[in-house]
Amino acid sequence: MHRQRVALRTLGVVTAVALAATACGAEKPDAERPASPAPSASAAGSTPEPSASASADAKPGEASPSPSASQSPSPSASPSVKAIMSNGDESEQVRELQARLKQLDLLKTDPTGFYGSKTTAAVKAFQNKHHLTAHGAVDQATWKKVQEVTKKPTDKELNPPAPVNQADAPDPRCMQGRVMCISKESRTLAWMIDGKVVSTMDVRFGSENTPTREGVFNVGWKAKDWTSTIYHTPMPYAMFFSGGQAVHYSADFAARGYNGASHGCVNVRDKGKIAALFDQVNVGDKVVVYW
Repeated sequence: MHRQRVALRTLGVVTAVALAATACGAEKPDAERPASPAPSASAAGSTPEPSASASADAKPGEASPSPSASQSPSPSASPSVKAIMSNGDESEQVRELQARLKQLDLLKTDPTGFYGSKTTAAVKAFQNKHHLTAHGAVDQATWKKVQEVTKKPTDKELNPPAPVNQADAPDPRCMQGRVMCISKESRTLAWMIDGKVVSTMDVRFGSENTPTREGVFNVGWKAKDWTSTIYHTPMPYAMFFSGGQAVHYSADFAARGYNGASHGCVNVRDKGKIAALFDQVNVGDKVVVYW
């Protein structure tokens, strides 16, 4: 009987660790989280707008601020509007629209391909300026006028290079051996060998509710193609260092920048850099996460 209890406890621990190892991924808005109920209409309306320095619109599921009485009615309130693009859409055509609006200095953020609250506001400003119905959606008349007063965006305008954060001075614990030295202060990962920096890349971390753990760890295992079995989000080039927390590429980070967060993992937004790092890091290499 004693042996059976020990075996059951051991099986339970192993199962818990296996589940935890697949738990990380890009954090979804509250309405999309499996463990939380969808927010009410009143709660969604109070969601704050991302800061002006943010590099992307709000993600699907994040509500835009409630319109005031002075704002124009939404596309849904105007059945006559046949929208080509509107709030919530995600496509390469939206990316082109955003690049053209940026040419006009109506959109300050880089193109993301997602039509959110910032793009809606920019479209309304354009429509007001050109005496079009300011509903915030792009109908045929709006799209034609946008194309008339702008030029076809270049590849660089459509996909501008992301700015690179400047790495902090390495933590003393990073100065020996092979180390992924990860600073929460500068939001950077420095790949170091015997105290020398080989490469650096921008990273982001978990939210306040799902923080990335700090301390000294080791790479336990790697998976080039991995999908979270809990959040069902892709985790390419995953290098697990603390239970379910891993360093991995995040398409969400590449699209939304620091507007989003992970469920505890260390997200990398440069796919080329994380792919090269994945090939260099070995199981057992050190990981230091610090402020």
